[in-house]
Amino acid sequence: MVSRGWPQSLRHASAPPNAGPRQNQSSARPASISYPKNLLTPGVRASRLGAARKEDLPTMNRMIRKPIYCYLALIVLATPVAAQRGQIFVANKAGTTVSVIDTATNKVVQTIEGIEVPEAARFSPDGKWVYVSQSAENFLNVVERATGKITKRIPLSGHANDLAVTPDGRRVLVCIATTPGALDIIDTATLTKIKSIPFKTRLHDIVVTGDSKWAVAGSPAGKFAAFINLQTEALDGMMEFDMGVMPLAMENSADGSGNRLYLQLNQLNGFAVVDFKNRKEITRIEHPKEPTGFGSGGAPSHGMEVSPDKKTIWVNSRPANAVFAYSIPDYKLLGHVNLPQLQLPGQPPRGSRPNWITFSPDSKTVYIANRGMRSVTAIDTATMKQVAIIPVGEAPDRVSTLRLP
Repeated sequence: MVSRGWPQSLRHASAPPNAGPRQNQSSARPASISYPKNLLTPGVRASRLGAARKEDLPTMNRMIRKPIYCYLALIVLATPVAAQRGQIFVANKAGTTVSVIDTATNKVVQTIEGIEVPEAARFSPDGKWVYVSQSAENFLNVVERATGKITKRIPLSGHANDLAVTPDGRRVLVCIATTPGALDIIDTATLTKIKSIPFKTRLHDIVVTGDSKWAVAGSPAGKFAAFINLQTEALDGMMEFDMGVMPLAMENSADGSGNRLYLQLNQLNGFAVVDFKNRKEITRIEHPKEPTGFGSGGAPSHGMEVSPDKKTIWVNSRPANAVFAYSIPDYKLLGHVNLPQLQLPGQPPRGSRPNWITFSPDSKTVYIANRGMRSVTAIDTATMKQVAIIPVGEAPDRVSTLRLP
């Protein structure tokens, strides 16, 4: 029986004269149903369903189903698709707070307090816990996201820099920025440090492959990228460069394995591209010479990220006071967006000193930490237009995205 609200042409017509009394639905037979004439083939129209020839039934069924499918398709098309929700965590390095931005409103909705000189914030896969490194003390802070309260402080080998959480949620990897350096490995089940891989010099940034099998950590002073096998939790080789290795970004394959590794080098206004599986540098991309005039601030290009849809990579430039967008995999320049400037009386404009980059979960908005402006810039990736400048804490540094359910 066709329910109410469906097109009139799909409702059953009245029973034919020879159908007899109306039967209970559970015992009704197809012979007691009469269909509108416009849905029946000539042969079926003459005999009704009870006398329909066997060869006519497929034709009749197709003619009945077609309007139903069209109607259902309209329902699906009319149903709105829910936007992917996310939060941007901003480590305010010259203070004691982590600002939390809602990607739907581009406003700060939470402030985590009590962490002196926070370096980076990363998350458990279920989003319940936030792990925050800091450089003022040798601890990793475990924060309950819902309340913003620190529930545990895990002792580390030295003061921390960047950190990463493996996608399977089993390990937290913390770069130690004192010399000699180390990579501390934290077990999330016991919230204890279970291993420390030693290095001759300090580590800066770290990325992990989507399959939780590999990590890469970079060193500015050592000029290397270290490959760590997470199945053995041991160093598995290093790539050496002619410049210090700064921020990193990973582009994963569909199966989660590493595909391409991106590195920023401390004297390059651009980025290097490495074939992850072969551990071989493919190319180096330099930003255009213009715009310019804002100074390098220690490293000309600092902060980059691959969009979640893996179609683009966005890369900061301090001399340009801008962020540049490139297509993947051909690295064609798509354009740039100028970042905020500070204008003081009688002085030339100062750049925002862009630091790190992250995206909304749907790749529609890119966020840049403006370390010199106490703000985060939100940019529409389709139009390449600034949509918001969001005030945060002192010297915003690393930014990261939590994808909400």
